[in-house]
Amino acid sequence: MEDIIVPIGIVGLLFIGLPWMILHYLTRWKSNAGISREDEVLLDDLHEMARRLDERLVSIERIIAADDPGWKDSRLADSASNRRIEDNRPMDDSRTKPTARRRAS
Repeated sequence: MEDIIVPIGIVGLLFIGLPWMILHYLTRWKSNAGISREDEVLLDDLHEMARRLDERLVSIERIIAADDPGWKDSRLADSASNRRIEDNRPMDDSRTKPTARRRAS
């Protein structure tokens, strides 16, 4: 009797249980494919925060430019000289790009 029940159970699991489980989770996955209302609100909040931070940055740049009109030029010159120094460094083992060096702050 046990010789018949075990194979029937295995066949039942393979041909009924497994496809049912796969189809069940596929339909769950497809029903949740979109973005939820909470996620939408979070994205809107993040977008608004990024916009405000951008406005603050522009205001700070305007204030600094009023105090020191050449601050952007000196900042660009500093970064250009740093790039020249980094470009003259020896290549790393792979010989494909210069080794990365962190700037001390």
